[in-house]
Amino acid sequence: MLIFRLHTRLLLLMKLFRLPIILCALAIMSLGGTTAAQSISSKTTLNITIKGVPQVEQVRISGQYVVSPQGYVFLPLLDNGIKASGLSSSALARKIEAAYREAEMYQSPRINVISAKDNAESNIDAQTVTIGGYVKSPGPKQYMRNMTLYQAVSAAGGENAFGSIRRVELFRGGKRSVYDLRKTKDMGTKIYPGDSINVPQKTAFGG
Repeated sequence: MLIFRLHTRLLLLMKLFRLPIILCALAIMSLGGTTAAQSISSKTTLNITIKGVPQVEQVRISGQYVVSPQGYVFLPLLDNGIKASGLSSSALARKIEAAYREAEMYQSPRINVISAKDNAESNIDAQTVTIGGYVKSPGPKQYMRNMTLYQAVSAAGGENAFGSIRRVELFRGGKRSVYDLRKTKDMGTKIYPGDSINVPQKTAFGG
């Protein structure tokens, strides 16, 4: 009888000690899950790639983008910025796919997003502007004080054979402005860190 009582008490003690251990393990797992899916924030650099579309469009869209101070990312062919801050990389990817489908640009785009937070080896400076579209070297470029729109496009190698500088798009704070870089006043337009610039394709008439 004494042995039975000791055995019962031992089992009770084991259960009492096991509960805190289980709770600690669950807490650690929860923290790990939070770390694995970090939220995107403003000025985060994103590596965005697209598949399931023509090759020329993959080249045009795939690249590095910097989330604006207001939390938006601006992509070619989309009129409005996409709210990125607060989302995980996978959630943003699904949101971009939906945006391209809703705009009737692509039927089945497959987007992949990797943020600087996901990639511990990323060392891209937040003080950048992103130039996309039909330029020779798309992607983020180092921002310089008093940088102009023309200088930014030049930093990307200028327009390629298919690009038009007559309708260069500047995205800032969820707003889109269009400039003609053949005009001196438009060439001198000041830009700021986090701005996104898109050089569109020439029209059938060369504009």
